[in-house]
Amino acid sequence: MISMGVDYTEVPRNNNDDEENIPSFARNQEEMVKALFPSLRSYMLRRQLSLAGVASIFIAVGAAFLLSMLKMNGHDGGAGQFLGTGSIAPDPNLAEAARSGMAAMAASKRKLQISTWNIAAINNNPFEYWITYDENPEYEKIMSSIEAFLENPGNKDVPVSNVFTEEMFTELEKRMDGVGWDNVRSYWDTDFKKRKIVSGFMKDPLLGSKRLASMPDRITNTINVVGSNEPVCRPTVINMYDGDLSNLKLWWSAWERFMFDTPLTIQKKEGAITDPPYKMLQPIKKSKYPDITPEEEKVSLPLQTMCGAIFDAILVHMMNTVSSPDVWQSLKKTMVENLNKQKVPHTLDILESVYVTSDIVTLQEVSGSFIDQARSRSLGQKYWIVSPGDMDAVRDQNSVIFLSKQTFPAGPSAEISALVENSFEEGVDVPIARGDILAITATDRDGIPFVIVSFHGDTNGLATKPVLSAVIKALSSDSALLTHKLVFGLDANTYEKAKPGKQQDVREWGKHYVSYDLTSCWGDVPNPSNYTTFNSRTYLQPQLNKACKKSNKRANGDVNPKDFILFGKGDFKVAHTWKDNTGEKKYIENMAFPTLKFPSDHGILATIIEPVGPL
Repeated sequence: MISMGVDYTEVPRNNNDDEENIPSFARNQEEMVKALFPSLRSYMLRRQLSLAGVASIFIAVGAAFLLSMLKMNGHDGGAGQFLGTGSIAPDPNLAEAARSGMAAMAASKRKLQISTWNIAAINNNPFEYWITYDENPEYEKIMSSIEAFLENPGNKDVPVSNVFTEEMFTELEKRMDGVGWDNVRSYWDTDFKKRKIVSGFMKDPLLGSKRLASMPDRITNTINVVGSNEPVCRPTVINMYDGDLSNLKLWWSAWERFMFDTPLTIQKKEGAITDPPYKMLQPIKKSKYPDITPEEEKVSLPLQTMCGAIFDAILVHMMNTVSSPDVWQSLKKTMVENLNKQKVPHTLDILESVYVTSDIVTLQEVSGSFIDQARSRSLGQKYWIVSPGDMDAVRDQNSVIFLSKQTFPAGPSAEISALVENSFEEGVDVPIARGDILAITATDRDGIPFVIVSFHGDTNGLATKPVLSAVIKALSSDSALLTHKLVFGLDANTYEKAKPGKQQDVREWGKHYVSYDLTSCWGDVPNPSNYTTFNSRTYLQPQLNKACKKSNKRANGDVNPKDFILFGKGDFKVAHTWKDNTGEKKYIENMAFPTLKFPSDHGILATIIEPVGPL
């Protein structure tokens, strides 16, 4: 096999207009294709050949004979072993290559190390989740004090006008009148200024269901601007804002200036636009949020702006009440640096120093910036770093695959993600987004053809079973793919105690993959209490209905067995499996994460597998 001296960027999706599906690094270089794929032709070309006239009859007869010989030796091999007998016969040349490759791998006692990790998108709010912060006891003290403030405020439950003052509202009113919005003073005078900051505002369930505070927070919390690697943050406690919030006067001056006087250039579908943040706010529609009244819907822009200002004022007031500004702002700065700004470098450091021995790494929720940085570091020398041809640049959460250049010297041969997505059961709405699925083909140094998949499941795990079924259907649709060995790393988002019909139960997931003659790094029957996540929301975020008390982090948090590595039961067996929430190949049970040293809310999962004999 020839080792290519080229920089791999991405494997494009299949394009039916092309004569052959040639990876981007070899387009228009036919001699390169011939050198790379003397026996393993591109996916689309193999399909054409396998269906061509008399040759297809010859292939079917030859494949039947070959499979009968393989079965006599107790091994079906490739995708055929879990697909059963179908109308398409495996390509005999590739079937033999797979068999001889597996035999060579077994004879040399070579094993395959596979790692999978949902590295998690960057969370703009460093306080949103309980973290383990042993280095500074002030963290637990402050978070427990905020919990107590909101659960048992006592005489701290003062009127809103004591915090967001009459003077502040009057200045806001002038601003909103000046941009042509309807006046909402009647809402202020008769209602909001009289509310208590905790019982009447922060813990008002209707305010939450109407999205009057959470909607403006979502839109203006952190704004990515054109021409800068650093986002612009609204002056508030719950983001990466680094200005001085030591008193309400400083906060209000910065907040008003940000919302009305700071033009920001953002990228939208129609192109770049420049507006101050208030123009980015969206009306709150009763059709989507039925609790909002028709009258409130008409004035939803100024009403949510007022509520957003009150919300931020209360946050600043609470923090300066339970802690001194120099303590909590210093703590926040350290957390922002480690959890937010250094999240990508920390993640890359762990992959580079601890998991660099992996032959295959499947990652989920990966940003475009992460991919660029990985390729520019030593990881880019060690691995082919494969991203989806149809990346999600807006949500910026993509599944990615690293292939060891030593194990896969020719790199990836084709992306078949579109084939998988086109294999969903007709009429079934599968909750996936762009970039969630990456499926590629590649051949290892022993000539074994692989299909490798990385997948990020939806929050409730309802797409996990349909996606696996679609992968199996895609492999069964092509004579060449039938011979490939499947390796599938995923965040399945499965649950120990799933809500029936609303979440994916981990036991049912196990039965599903076993039904395709697959097994996992956890075996045929996953242990429901073998957790790979432990995260719980704090009280410093807009949705207090989702907040967990310190004492209930374990009981009410997301503590579930979510991550898996699948492979053919007749192909490989597990030599060793481990999980890791420290970045040191160790997993500390009952520890909330991320931590300052471990940057994700999912643990790393790794397994070492070896061929099943006899071959």
